[in-house]
Amino acid sequence: MRKITYLAVFETGENPGTSVYFPDVPGCVSCGDSFDNALQMAKEALSLHIYGMEKDGEALPERTDNIPETGAGDMVVPVTVYPDMVKDDMNNRREKTTVTIPRWLKEAAEAEGLNYSRLLETAIKETLGIAS
Repeated sequence: MRKITYLAVFETGENPGTSVYFPDVPGCVSCGDSFDNALQMAKEALSLHIYGMEKDGEALPERTDNIPETGAGDMVVPVTVYPDMVKDDMNNRREKTTVTIPRWLKEAAEAEGLNYSRLLETAIKETLGIAS
């Protein structure tokens, strides 16, 4: 399974909480109420940022091990994510969609206890020639 690690800067300031940014991944930022929460949120932000870049066909930035200057109390921590797991989760999440069918057909389907979602998914896969 592919894993990617970037260095993250965890900043603590005058306000409660911790903000996080990735020097090698511009635009990828996060925050949390505590260090543990900020770490979880940083992993999620990095995972989704990488997912979006790959979906858009963008090259991922090279990781450098240059440790940026930080303030007192700040930390530089490696954050590892598994982008293929995120891609799989994102591509397989369920989405609600609305369909329109004749009333008599809806009533007949309900009388038989048919599951619309499963039936539609099966029919679309069959139509597209996708094996279950």
